[in-house]
Parts: sequence; structure tokens; C-alpha cells
Amino acid sequence: MKNVKVYSTPTCPWCIKVKQFLKDNNVNFENVDVASNQQAAEEMVEKSGQMGVPVLDIEGEIILGFDKDKIKTKLGI
Repeated sequence: MKNVKVYSTPTCPWCIKVKQFLKDNNVNFENVDVASNQQAAEEMVEKSGQMGVPVLDIEGEIILGFDKDKIKTKLGI
């Protein structure tokens, strides 16, 4: 099982979609709410170079936004 972290906010529609996509494909992930956690927000910006969400960290590879093809390729689904 790959280590997956999703940086998101509760109100972002694309964050909701990416998390549902992961759930639908039985992918375990850690959800990091950057709206309520300033340290996590800074970590996300450091990794991705941007403030926009969602940002996925899959085994250290950063994927910006809900890029379904990249996510599927990286997770092998």
C-alpha cells in the first residue's frame, strides 16, 4: 500500500472529488486540512510551490489538483 497524503480544505469541491475517488478505489490516505492547520499549509506550499488545493503527496511525488490520470498511474489503478 502506497503512502498517500491529501492536502485539502473542507469547502474545496475538487478536494471532495479527489478524496471520493480515492475512497471509491479503496486507497487509504491521510487527509490534511490546511484550512485549520497553518503548519500543514506551510508544508504543502514547501512541497508544491503553490497555495492551491488539492495537493497529493504519493510516496513523495507531488500531484497538483485532481489529475485523475496521474493519480491512477502513480497508484497503479
